[in-house]
Amino acid sequence: MSNSPIDVVLIGGGIMSATLGALIQRVQPDWSIRIYESLGEVAQESSNPWNNAGTGHAALCELNYMPEAPDGSVDPAKAISINEQFQLSRQFWASLVAAGDLPAPNTFINSTPHMTFVRGRDNVRYLRRRYEALKDQPLFAGMEYSEDPATIGEWTPLLTKKRNAKQRIAATRQLEGTDVDFGALTRALVDNLVANGAELALNHRVRSIKRTKDGLWRIKVRHEVGHTPHEAVARFVFVGAGGGALHLLQKSGIPEIKGFGGFPISGQFLRTQNPKIVAQHQAKVYGKAAVGAPPMSVPHLDTRVVDGETSLLFGPYAGFSPKFLKTGTWWDLPGSVRAGNIGPMLAVARDNMDLMKYLIGEVFASRATKMKALREFMPTAKQEDWELITAGQRVQVMKKDAKKGGVLQFGTEVVAAEDGSIAGLLGASPGASTAVPIMIDLLKRCFPEHYDGWLPTITQLIPTVGTTLNDRPSEAKKVLKRTAEVLNLTQ
Repeated sequence: MSNSPIDVVLIGGGIMSATLGALIQRVQPDWSIRIYESLGEVAQESSNPWNNAGTGHAALCELNYMPEAPDGSVDPAKAISINEQFQLSRQFWASLVAAGDLPAPNTFINSTPHMTFVRGRDNVRYLRRRYEALKDQPLFAGMEYSEDPATIGEWTPLLTKKRNAKQRIAATRQLEGTDVDFGALTRALVDNLVANGAELALNHRVRSIKRTKDGLWRIKVRHEVGHTPHEAVARFVFVGAGGGALHLLQKSGIPEIKGFGGFPISGQFLRTQNPKIVAQHQAKVYGKAAVGAPPMSVPHLDTRVVDGETSLLFGPYAGFSPKFLKTGTWWDLPGSVRAGNIGPMLAVARDNMDLMKYLIGEVFASRATKMKALREFMPTAKQEDWELITAGQRVQVMKKDAKKGGVLQFGTEVVAAEDGSIAGLLGASPGASTAVPIMIDLLKRCFPEHYDGWLPTITQLIPTVGTTLNDRPSEAKKVLKRTAEVLNLTQ
């Protein structure tokens, strides 16, 4: 590895770093790029396919993007916004596939219907309102709704087989949904980066980031095999280290990170690979979150395609661990406390006691309790068919709030230095599915002097960047058709 200044250092080998690297390599191919990953392979934390649900989050089935207002109304604005963002990711992936820079699309993305399933009179009434608000939106064209158990059973038999016939149920279905293996996608993006000149340093843990007198960034790294230290100097640093991003941004000393804290939430899934069961369910089916549950704990029964093999996941079962990464330590949470964020963190603790109670209950939930939750979706579920697997850690953003002192934020947030020379991503959902628009916004924010010159290349890759589709029905239909054809998806 050269000791001369590196143009771009990406810390963390997940989907965010891979996406940013892929964009930069295309808009500025003469810049040097180096990726530091602390583990022996990329995509081993949140981007690993078994550490997430693999839903191509387009708000087709996720109810938390359209909460019910006190007057019973539902607003489709956020759902439309999430779908718009996913379409940018989908266009970018399609462009890379068409150029031969990504492998066959079925290695990382597959058509999988997205469904929502609810039980009980009030929930049925809510879902009907949601459907009415979305069915005429161009990006949600083709959405189906039914309260008929026979029809829902045709869509996916496991939801209705041996269900109490007196129970009120309803479901929506969108055939254009997708299952995404973000691990395979990340590896393919990184492979292409390296093939075109980027450096990949595996088993290299970044220990500190400090600004030099001349405005560059000195990065201290330790090789995890042999604990050999080395240093690098970078002109721009992106911290895409998932739950590890907060620590590194704090060590950088940028004032913009003051007041931010992290709230870690762990998770588990039940998984079955029994072919007889898997064959009866081809969909991602989302329900309603329990009272007090965080948005990423919405129960769902999902088809997953990983390395060409299909299985089913149910969950997630949320829990609490002080670790910020699945491979982290028990000191991650206490080690993140600073004078500037202890106030917001205490305010969040004060205002979220119901959430803490819920998470502690989940931690101590028995296997029988977990199976009971699955049987609410799939009445015929048998314990012997399902194994419990541990999902990735999610670290939600805690930050200052003028009124409350501190708030817990369930989205993602880019934190960047004023001069744009360093940035990092905090938070989780919807995360990977919207990596492309998040990274485009980062380019605009951190490289304002270059962005206008880059825009023609970005527009070639993502034709609708900077515009919206939902207010242009014919364009929406054309873009969805084009990307579906390239990615071999259901139109």
